[in-house]
Amino acid sequence: MLPPPPLPRVLVTGANGFLGRHLVAELLRRGYPVRALVRPGSAAPAALPPLQSLPIEVCEVDLTRVVRKGEMADTIGGCGAIIHTAALAQVNPARSRAVRAANLGGTEQALCLAHQGGVGRFVYVGTANVFGFGSKQRPGDETRPYAGRRYGLDYMDSKRAATDRVLAAVARAQLPAVLVHPTFMLGPGDARPTSGALLLELLAGRLPGYPLGGKNYVQVRDVAVATVNALTMGRVGESYILGNENLSYKEAFVLMAEIMGVGPPRWPVLPVLANFYGAACDLQARLTGRLAQVNSAMTSVANDGHYFTAQKARTELALPQTSIQQAVADAFAWFKTHGYVR
Repeated sequence: MLPPPPLPRVLVTGANGFLGRHLVAELLRRGYPVRALVRPGSAAPAALPPLQSLPIEVCEVDLTRVVRKGEMADTIGGCGAIIHTAALAQVNPARSRAVRAANLGGTEQALCLAHQGGVGRFVYVGTANVFGFGSKQRPGDETRPYAGRRYGLDYMDSKRAATDRVLAAVARAQLPAVLVHPTFMLGPGDARPTSGALLLELLAGRLPGYPLGGKNYVQVRDVAVATVNALTMGRVGESYILGNENLSYKEAFVLMAEIMGVGPPRWPVLPVLANFYGAACDLQARLTGRLAQVNSAMTSVANDGHYFTAQKARTELALPQTSIQQAVADAFAWFKTHGYVR
């Protein structure tokens, strides 16, 4: 009996990020050789070990610029697959050249790497926000057309444009790509922090009220498992929402507060008040030249229920479904262990 063929080396972009770190860990757990791509000069947060301490290759390439042909060959050489997770998830300010460069320009460069290397699989990590959301009773899915343009957020718009670029490469160049789109990720290891900042704000008592919208939440390790599964599972050219539980902000804050042992926000923030506050913050930013706490796009998003179903990913990518209670508990424990909570 012949031994199984060796696993392909996987190039992971954005390997120093919240999800990127979990992807590297999951790939190593399964025995994949890993090459981690990071921005030149970028360092791991103090709470995390440097990538160089792991049994992987690390290369520094800036995907926001045109990568030279020789540099591209060195980056992708010997890799049989790419997981492209590098992105800038910034929503304040709402319009940002840096966000467009990272999310759209970076994806275009990653597609060039895939073409140069002739990879056998390209897994693109997007966001569920590139689809139309729905209600809890009829949540959004991968067939719903993009609904985020109304907000005027370069983050959502650039991720939708990047998704379209990947789909065009599938159609025109037969790129063997699978697209995965996480919802709001929670869990351990959010060192910067990103989505976990919501927990820290709640813990510090800086959320006196809750907006009337909501969103879908998912455990970050579950996302990593399904994303690595997409190297061998799923259908080329298909998109998969990686999510779990749909919760209103009130429900989510009550759950988080109970786990962290604090009181939840007590007062609903009506949409008219939220919109007024967002507009006032926009005015403050224009007058002072400094970013306000939020902007009108962010308050508009918070007024809506961004609810999705992950049934397709559960069926075709074996997406695990860790409870959000456990995800919050894991995140909170990690923050406490690493000195984010006093």
